[in-house]
Amino acid sequence: MEQFAPVRRSKDGQPVRYLVVDDSVFARKNLGQMIETFGGQVAGEAGDGMTAITEYERTNPDIVLMDITMPQMEGIEAAEKIVRQHPEARIVMVSSVGYQENIVAALQRGARHFVQKPVKPEVLYEVIKYVLGEDGTVAQAAGAGV
Repeated sequence: MEQFAPVRRSKDGQPVRYLVVDDSVFARKNLGQMIETFGGQVAGEAGDGMTAITEYERTNPDIVLMDITMPQMEGIEAAEKIVRQHPEARIVMVSSVGYQENIVAALQRGARHFVQKPVKPEVLYEVIKYVLGEDGTVAQAAGAGV
């Protein structure tokens, strides 16, 4: 998998911590591998919206990657509940269900962005940098070992 310049938290330079929410274990593992190539770490995982809320409280991640279609509670509802309790939450919806109304509903309820499945690492990387406001704070990997 392609290597990316590490995305770091601007406030302390630590790795970005992610909560990965998807009812597919394969999808969670795939996103986890991408996160690691971005220099991040998986702080927690959830397979449904209810668990996502609990895991958000437990892990306090920097960013949440959330599927829309899940059992127990859909991702849009879970995102809304998380943002209501934590207005600073950064949630990116990740879904194969790319219907315009779902994207609009997710953004209206607090999600910051949307990524279509199958997820392309370079697209997710750019979305994460955008959502974190990292444009000027991404570690300069180029020239580091030269």
